[in-house]
Amino acid sequence: MSICAIVITFLRTHSCHFFVLSLLVRPYILNKCRECFIFMNMVDSSPNPPLLASYAQLARRSGEALGEFCQKNEIVMEECELPLIDLGGLRNGNEAEKLACVSAICKASSEWGFFQVVNHGISLELLRKMRTEQMKLFESSFEQKYSCGLLNKSYRWGNQTATTTKQLSWSEAFHVPLSKISEEACCGEFKSLRQVMGTYAGEMQKLARMLARVLVTNMGEEREEVYNICDESTCFLRLNRYPVCPVASDVFGLVPHTDSDFLTILHQDEVGGLQLMKDSKWVAVKPNQDALIVNIGDLFQAWSNDVYKSVEHKVMVNTKVERYSIAYFLCPSTDSVIGSCKEPSVYKKFTFGEYRSQIQQDVKKTGHKIGLPRFLNCDQSLNYCTL
Repeated sequence: MSICAIVITFLRTHSCHFFVLSLLVRPYILNKCRECFIFMNMVDSSPNPPLLASYAQLARRSGEALGEFCQKNEIVMEECELPLIDLGGLRNGNEAEKLACVSAICKASSEWGFFQVVNHGISLELLRKMRTEQMKLFESSFEQKYSCGLLNKSYRWGNQTATTTKQLSWSEAFHVPLSKISEEACCGEFKSLRQVMGTYAGEMQKLARMLARVLVTNMGEEREEVYNICDESTCFLRLNRYPVCPVASDVFGLVPHTDSDFLTILHQDEVGGLQLMKDSKWVAVKPNQDALIVNIGDLFQAWSNDVYKSVEHKVMVNTKVERYSIAYFLCPSTDSVIGSCKEPSVYKKFTFGEYRSQIQQDVKKTGHKIGLPRFLNCDQSLNYCTL
């Protein structure tokens, strides 16, 4: 009996050992047996995308050892609690509490780039409904998610530009334009998802605009340009799922990055996995089921002249439990010009479209995002230079 026949027989009768065996033998299978390779991908991708196949191909291409993960230990990192801000202070009419809340938001945006909010005005029932709808969506087969055009054909998985395993994101997502949610065909057979997601997006939009107004006013600006150029025609929801990963020490759920928007609001589950760069080291964020996480994006850092910080962050995966999260991105239109609110400016003016295009070029060329350093002002009197 050939090794491929043995592998297929073993996989049919010992599915619990699929991940380990597939990594050990996949290099042989990729070269020798199309039937076995197809069978292994079929087992691996229902409902999961073929992340393991992608991992194995990247490892083989870059000469990495596939079996070493069995001997690796997961790194245990101490969790930190993000600044926790009660937004009730913005609504209750008490001027002292309002000023304290504004100060806390702006301080956290400058020192951490991340903070948590409670009493944010979004009902826990709505958050639970959205999570339920999200889980039902991701429980459908990979084929259905990939090929049926759901949510404006916004499904994506892994990282199609990755050249090494460290550039692979062990996750799947729907990156949905808010403007498409109301369309009847958007959600296909997931009828209840459209209504819940529409309500959820509207509430996130209101919260994001309120926070943006606080951050703009704090800089001494009364202009409403930041939140007026960000509406449902330009913003996005991203529904994320991070499947259980047998090679968690080798890959990221999401690779280290900064967000390319004004700000992001994240609703995550209790699993954890989010880490951010603080004081030049990675720290793990302790999940808080009662709070939403807010982080500053590149555009607010550029607009504020580096007062607010867009901080690098990543998601780690889990060997035992899958993770879910939903991110709302406050984005402008592609032709919106991003300039500093103060002079002299740290960054050159650029449109959001130019910024996104430069990121795509850098990722294609280097394998990672460079971001704002590409747009540093070349005025030598500021002691800055472009890359």
